Formats: sequence, structure tokens, C-alpha cells
Amino acid sequence: MLAYMNRESLQKTLETGFTWFYSRSRQELWNKGATSGHFQKVIEIFSDCDDDTLLLLVEQTGAACHTGNHSCFYTKIKKI
Repeated sequence: MLAYMNRESLQKTLETGFTWFYSRSRQELWNKGATSGHFQKVIEIFSDCDDDTLLLLVEQTGAACHTGNHSCFYTKIKKI
């Protein structure tokens, strides 16, 4: 899945070991799984070479996507 983090959500993620994100539409933090029960336990966090993108390796409980799919990236655009 793709989600946004700010400094506060990253701090809460580091403190709790579970993913926290920032909702730009609601302008508030949200804990992935708090409503659905589909939590993401953080295994590792990587940063890209510019330090402006994070990649989180997680242990996913249930679906990550709001559609019920395990991943948000399930639609194939083109087979190469």
C-alpha cells in the first residue's frame, strides 16, 4: 500500500512497532488496523538515497487494502 507519514506518525510507528500514517484529507494520524483489525507490525524500515521516501517491511494481519485485497497493488496494467 502507499500512505503518507509525517514526523509525528513516524515517531509513533517507531515507538509502538505498528504503522501509523498521516491522513492528508482528515489532517490527523491514523493507526493502520485500529478500525479493521488489519494491523501492520513493523519488521524493518528502509530509507531511499534522498531520505525522502520510506519503505516499511511489515507483517500484515488481514488485508492491507480497503478493497479487501492483501495488497493495494493487484491491478495488472501490462504484462511485459
